[in-house]
Amino acid sequence: MEISVVGSSDFVTGFRLAGIRKVYETDTTGVEPVVRAVLEDKDVGILVMHNDDVSKLPESLKASLNASVQPTVVTLGGSGEGSTNLRDKIKQAVGVDLWK
Repeated sequence: MEISVVGSSDFVTGFRLAGIRKVYETDTTGVEPVVRAVLEDKDVGILVMHNDDVSKLPESLKASLNASVQPTVVTLGGSGEGSTNLRDKIKQAVGVDLWK
């Protein structure tokens, strides 16, 4: 399983420097088609996105991201009003709270 990052060039630069190979810049393309392609990639276990990019997606795709176990979607930055934290996502994916 691999980590995938989708977002603007400013957002993905640090992940590239950290050695993440599946990095998709959305400056020239729309976010939606890239996210749909990553969701279909069976090698991706974790999808990292900025909260602002998630908020731009259609409601049906946001619902798919929130319900997705593989890949598990982790959102960072932005307002974060509709996001869940990493602990909740791990609990959803694994089925137990690992911090208890």
